[in-house]
Amino acid sequence: MKSRIVVSAVCVFDDAGRLLTVRKRGTGMFMHPGGKPEPGESAVQAAARELAEEVGIVVDPRQLQLMGTWIADAANEAATDIEATVFRAPGTWTAHPSAEIAEIRWLDLAAPLPADLAPLLTEHILPELAAARS
Repeated sequence: MKSRIVVSAVCVFDDAGRLLTVRKRGTGMFMHPGGKPEPGESAVQAAARELAEEVGIVVDPRQLQLMGTWIADAANEAATDIEATVFRAPGTWTAHPSAEIAEIRWLDLAAPLPADLAPLLTEHILPELAAARS
């Protein structure tokens, strides 16, 4: 049976409309900034904290807009699902990698998608974003 990790993640866009993706040290897949809630922390509080820690974006948790909760294969852990509560940060941002983030990449949603994206992005978030744009 698969194990499950509960995480929070955030969709962040730059002024060109590109989606922020990050790659953690020692991994090959790009995903949203985000991570596991700490004890007593709500999903939205975890999302805001992880955003600040990983890419230096500070946003009030009350400003994050809930997109939904999805289950997908974990990008970097075998036989594991993630249950991700995903938020959208209002406005446009710049970001820089910090903490465990090795690399950031802004994803042009109108261009062909790279093959190194996490299943949560390809199976749930990108279709959701495409539906919202149409």
